[in-house]
Amino acid sequence: MRVFHELTRRSGIHGAPHPVRRSSYDKARLVGRHVTGLVTRSPFVGHYDSLVVPHPRKPNGVEIYTDELRAALGPSALILDSGINGTPLPGSRNLDFFTSAAGALHGRSADDRGVTEALRDLTGISVPIGALVAREVPKHLRLRALYRTLLRRQRIKTVYVVVAYFHQHIVGAARDLGIRVVELQHGAISPFHLGYSYPGRPVVADQPDELWCFGSYWTTVADLPAGMRTEVVGTSYLPRATEKSPNRVVFLSQGTVGAELLHVAESVVKEHPELEVMFRPHPSEHATDYTVPAGVQLSTGGSTLDLLASATYQVGVSTTALFEGMALGCRTAVADLPGHEYLEPAIAQGHAVLMSHPRQLLSAPLCATPEVYYAPSDLLRLTADQAE
Repeated sequence: MRVFHELTRRSGIHGAPHPVRRSSYDKARLVGRHVTGLVTRSPFVGHYDSLVVPHPRKPNGVEIYTDELRAALGPSALILDSGINGTPLPGSRNLDFFTSAAGALHGRSADDRGVTEALRDLTGISVPIGALVAREVPKHLRLRALYRTLLRRQRIKTVYVVVAYFHQHIVGAARDLGIRVVELQHGAISPFHLGYSYPGRPVVADQPDELWCFGSYWTTVADLPAGMRTEVVGTSYLPRATEKSPNRVVFLSQGTVGAELLHVAESVVKEHPELEVMFRPHPSEHATDYTVPAGVQLSTGGSTLDLLASATYQVGVSTTALFEGMALGCRTAVADLPGHEYLEPAIAQGHAVLMSHPRQLLSAPLCATPEVYYAPSDLLRLTADQAE
């Protein structure tokens, strides 16, 4: 995944997907929180049956992917929530001090000449493979050993994790001990997503046992690793339907293609001056990243889901919010930019239109079967059945 991001960034195809910016003051505060957390947020204190690792992003303070699960599990669950790239949930624990320390201790850079040259011959781009290996592999091994100790001491029976491909040290530790691992879907899955797509379904190390999905579409759209099972658990985090603003268009940005998408928004304003065109930055982006052209409104406050619930049209490239917008009754146009391939199946089924010219926006379709993407929540039944 890191090599892929480096390739797309260095080639100019994409920008950084989730840029993190910290001042010297921010870094000093982070170190202070790490040291305090050693005493006040240690996960080795107490007794639990399960471990939940939420998503770091929490719109309006709510972590939507595990909210219902955490309520169902109650005090039997240890909530391990990092504060490195977000605000941890109240009452959660973390091992942030050790995570940062493990990443700061680099090994010697590996001799990567053969791999680097082969990759450069294939793509025309040089990526420092040796430096990535020297940093990531020792970090993984140190954290894997630490989490084995935690899971064994707490006698954890099930690990629930969001974004498992960025927590492979936790997944690997659980698999070392024969502990069941469940990943909760957090975003769009496609044949082009390196976290989930393994053509031919080979055996892949350090993968979850199960993937709990929003809807049936996600269970078959990509070849998951061998042995990984899927369950449709639906979701309860989407807001209720509301009255639509007939001329409202929401452009859903993401760091990889935000600047290009803003140009598309400008072209829509020129083609359709009667429309209310709103540009919504991704939560990991900053409003200051953009100089918004005349006629385009920059939307930064409130909930993206509530905004989509009020919109008639939505435009994006590969963001998960496009699928959420379909479930909220938006007519969907996919901008013809790098990454639109994520939406090819939805386009083929008539749930969205690939937009190469702004005049196509007004012919964007509604999704007739949104439940295939977001089914009603069935998580409580599933957790109850498995507890028995």
